[in-house]
Amino acid sequence: MTDVGQYQDPSTIQRVLHTAKTIAIVGLSNNPLRASYFVGYYLKRHGYQVIPVNPRETDILGERSYRSLLDVPVPVDVVNVFRAPDALPGIAREAVEIHAGTLWCQFGVINEEGARIAEVGGLTVVMDRCLKIEHARYVGRMHWLGFNTQRITSVRSGLQ
Repeated sequence: MTDVGQYQDPSTIQRVLHTAKTIAIVGLSNNPLRASYFVGYYLKRHGYQVIPVNPRETDILGERSYRSLLDVPVPVDVVNVFRAPDALPGIAREAVEIHAGTLWCQFGVINEEGARIAEVGGLTVVMDRCLKIEHARYVGRMHWLGFNTQRITSVRSGLQ
C-alpha cells in the first residue's frame, strides 16, 4: 500500500494552487452530475484555464476536449486526474512528456508507479486530494457544508 501522506503536504498544495493558471483535467465528464464536471466548473469560475482531456467528447464546459495530454496545444501547469488508478502510469508519462508542473490525483486515484514516474520526471505530485476542496480550504471559500454561502456573520449558533 502506498503511503499517500508524502503527497499531501499543505505547503506544496498551497504553492500549486497559488501558482497554477492552466489545469488539464484527464477524465473530465460532460455529465453535470459527475464530480469531475463539478470540479471543472468550479475551477473555471475561479479563474483557471480548464482543458478537458477526454477522447469520447469534443466539447466540455465550453472548451475543446482533447484525446490525450499530448494533443493539448498550450503549456499545462497541473494535470488533474479523474481516472482509475491503473491508468495513472500512462497519464504520468504523458504529463512528464508535456513538461507539466504537477500531477494531481483526485480522491482514490492512488498508484505508486504513477507517482514515481511523475517525480522522476520532475513533477510535483499531489495524491488522494480533491483540487476543488483544497482550493476552497486554502483560498478561504469553504463553508462547513462544502460551499461558499457569501454570508458574513458574527452570530455564533449554539454557543453561549
